[in-house]
Amino acid sequence: MYVIIAGGGLIGRGLSEILVANRHDIVVLEKNKDICDMIYSEMGATTVCGSATDVRVIEEAGAKNADVLVAVLGSDADNIACGLIAISLGIPRVIGRLRNPKYQKAYQLAGMGIVRAADLVLNQLLMQVEQPKVKRIMLIAEGKAGIYSIRIPENGECVGKSVEEIGRDSRFPHACVFMGIYKEEEGEFHIPRGGNVFENNDRIFLISKSEYIKQAADYLTKIT
Repeated sequence: MYVIIAGGGLIGRGLSEILVANRHDIVVLEKNKDICDMIYSEMGATTVCGSATDVRVIEEAGAKNADVLVAVLGSDADNIACGLIAISLGIPRVIGRLRNPKYQKAYQLAGMGIVRAADLVLNQLLMQVEQPKVKRIMLIAEGKAGIYSIRIPENGECVGKSVEEIGRDSRFPHACVFMGIYKEEEGEFHIPRGGNVFENNDRIFLISKSEYIKQAADYLTKIT
């Protein structure tokens, strides 16, 4: 995937590092030449030194080949301006970091996807405080749901139960769906079917609405 990242700040650099590691083609737009040089030397990502609100700079970054542009600039106004230019150049997906909630309607009118960085941080903090046994893989649907992993403890109540049994149990939230079972001792990953049985230390992957993950985690980690 070809990704243009507008902004070489902390979030832009962090996203670039992850995407480069996942072998995506990345171009970072950044005004500061020193930051451009650092990104290139440390990550190997291509950089274009210039304003991300300048149509020529976005074109130079390869807009005609881009699958997505992510705007993480210093202000909402710049993110929206960048996004509108990207959309006018035909980039299929444009996402912006919402800094001030008062700009949400403007992002939506511009046709941009929105990521609320503050919400992501708060959700991660709450997860660490309330559910240390749960690892969040990623948020989806603008934070309304997520993909999570939970380890089944030794002598857990759900050990020996099948996916079908747990799915029928009224104590387990129906808004959660099992996606995978990783058995570390065997080093094998299974796509769960109704007959798959949970065992000690299995790592379970599931998709859940955010408000139900605590209930699911409490069920799956309960000790007999």
